[in-house]
Amino acid sequence: MAFFRTLSAVEAVPTLSGQGVFLRVPQMIDYPAWATLRDESRAFLQPWEPTWPHDDVSRLAYRKRLKRYVRELELDQAYPFFVFREDGQLVGGVTVSQIRRGVSQTCSIGYWMGQRHAGKGHMTAAVRALTPFVFESLKLRRIEAACLPRNAASIRLLERTGFKREGYAREYLCIAGLWQDHLLYALLRGDAVG
Repeated sequence: MAFFRTLSAVEAVPTLSGQGVFLRVPQMIDYPAWATLRDESRAFLQPWEPTWPHDDVSRLAYRKRLKRYVRELELDQAYPFFVFREDGQLVGGVTVSQIRRGVSQTCSIGYWMGQRHAGKGHMTAAVRALTPFVFESLKLRRIEAACLPRNAASIRLLERTGFKREGYAREYLCIAGLWQDHLLYALLRGDAVG
């Protein structure tokens, strides 16, 4: 994106505001809160995510993650955000990834929520705050998401935020060490957001 020529990739991404939450690009100062939240939510998150490396919440792994984020931002490939309550408490994360330009103008989103913050509407607010950024700032036309058929909370979130179910993909992603089927959802720029 043109505005990255004058600012670093991280500085160029705005902080997004939603109902009771704000989203911003992860920083090194977030490491202690992130590591604590991820570690205490491990059993809650692992059934829905790729297998965690043995050092997943280490400081070194986090530094590597941040370097990857900067590289992806610079290349307009992905836009990672941490989700915070208005009081500054880290509650989760959401990432715009797999950005496809040209005739597609599409991306995917993925998200996670710390166990103690789940079910309180924070991720619904985060996805609603993220949507205008994707459609207006990134100029994409379509946001895709996939979730496991047994993940009722994720299905509710996607449908509540206006995503429409479009299909079923067999062995779509390797989650918790197994190739698993997923429901496929999408939100188009012209769809009414719930």
